[in-house]
Amino acid sequence: MQDLELIGGLLSVVGAVFLLLAAIGIIRMPDVYNRMQAGTKATTLGSILFLLGIGLANPDWLGKILLLVLFIVFTNPISSHVLARAAHHRGIPLAEGSVRDCLSDDEAGEEGGCE
Repeated sequence: MQDLELIGGLLSVVGAVFLLLAAIGIIRMPDVYNRMQAGTKATTLGSILFLLGIGLANPDWLGKILLLVLFIVFTNPISSHVLARAAHHRGIPLAEGSVRDCLSDDEAGEEGGCE
């Protein structure tokens, strides 16, 4: 029992580190699209690891936590994608150093090879 609590604690700490890195990425990235990517990827992984750590430390909660993880896996990337497309549709510009806007190329019907 104590081994599961130790592993759960370590997973929770690693998840918290990923959540911290997501917060730093949100502050440091140059535009809304990069911030959204940094926030979504790191918070998804951080939340999953943190919740699994709690689930291992308290095995009675593991079933409910797995449902939460499944919900996060499906909703976090989808909501980020929808928000990014809405920001692009609204005309929020890319960062100064951005090389290519694949969504604009697709809307204009240009061949781009962004996939």
